[in-house]
Amino acid sequence: MTAQPTPKGAWKITFLLFLFMLVNFADKIVVGLAGVPIMTELKLEPESFGLLGSSFFFLFSIAAIIVGFIVNRIDTRWVLLALALIWALAQFPMVGTIGFTTLLICRVILGAGEGPAASVAAHAIFKWFPDEKRTLPIAILSQGSAFGVILAVPALNWLIVNYSWHYAFGALGIVGLMWAVAWLILGKEGPLVQTAAMAANEPRIPYFRLLTSRTFVGCVAATFGAYWALSLGLTWFTPFIVKGLGFSQQQAGFISILPWVFGAVMVLLTGWISQLMLARGFTTRGARGVLGAVPLIVGGLVLSVIPHVAPGALMIALLVVGSGLCGSIYVVCTPMLGEFTPVSQRGAIISIYGALYTLAGILAPYVMGSVIQSAAAPLDGYMTGFTINAVILVVSGLLGLALLWPNTERARLTAHAVQPKFA
Repeated sequence: MTAQPTPKGAWKITFLLFLFMLVNFADKIVVGLAGVPIMTELKLEPESFGLLGSSFFFLFSIAAIIVGFIVNRIDTRWVLLALALIWALAQFPMVGTIGFTTLLICRVILGAGEGPAASVAAHAIFKWFPDEKRTLPIAILSQGSAFGVILAVPALNWLIVNYSWHYAFGALGIVGLMWAVAWLILGKEGPLVQTAAMAANEPRIPYFRLLTSRTFVGCVAATFGAYWALSLGLTWFTPFIVKGLGFSQQQAGFISILPWVFGAVMVLLTGWISQLMLARGFTTRGARGVLGAVPLIVGGLVLSVIPHVAPGALMIALLVVGSGLCGSIYVVCTPMLGEFTPVSQRGAIISIYGALYTLAGILAPYVMGSVIQSAAAPLDGYMTGFTINAVILVVSGLLGLALLWPNTERARLTAHAVQPKFA
């Protein structure tokens, strides 16, 4: 497959999946963006709001694993359509007057629908691009998250400020349905799939060996730290700007975009540099592993400075840079897993990877909420939460640096692989 040219229509599908991830992250961030109005209307304490943020991830990982095995056998085209419909329908109950329990249940359902999204989209992309050309389209796919925030936040915040946070959820439901219609008309399955002959000749590696390989473990550990930072950003960044630093909801809407703008630049830069390094003969250990892990360490060190500066612009700048650097790891990990995972097992492995690292999404918002509620002052709680985030980022980056060796993984794994049997 690595010698195959890029099929016609690959970039059209990439753009559609970019929009898919755009909607995905707009759905994710709306609770954090509307955090203060939601806490005010529903009379929620920080710990309860942290639980609401975490609830999105209660079924996230389980759904990701289940769907990961499904896409080994069913076309990603139909799976992506089903996921988008779940997202849209889960938003509409929030348009009316609801209580905390209804909001929490809808977020759990939404999380179950969004859990498999990134992994299934990446699996779909791999059917359109050979291995040496995958880093840049995966980077573009990852940009859907950034642009989902950059484009959606001003519009959603306008609805929140001028009307109600309920309308923001309704608008996202409508946008989700629009994407589903577009995908139904234009979406296709990629042609770079296994033929019967390829499947017969491909060794099968036991899942236990794949899941305990050092590169798989390294990808999970590194991305866990990055997702801890991302989960805090989705749930607590806007409340921090409003309640911690004293900005208005309208001002916070614009400030909330900044980490995603910086992160978007980092992701595209990482994708471009990685592909350039591969073209110039670097191993994937350097062009993917090191390139993805080092920014996590730097980002953690930047975040560790936040408690030691005065509240204001510098604090926001450090938070933007520290969290934005984490985006690099998302670009490189799925291509690294694709290097050594047999195609027939790839969908499941990528989904299990996603299911494991997104467990950070359950922990991070609730931990931050608990720390804020138990602190003497809210700002002190935020500072403690960001320090915890810094430590996790540095540790995850160091683990990634030590464990990410994709260029030697396949040879080591296939040495003990189950060879195909012929009739």
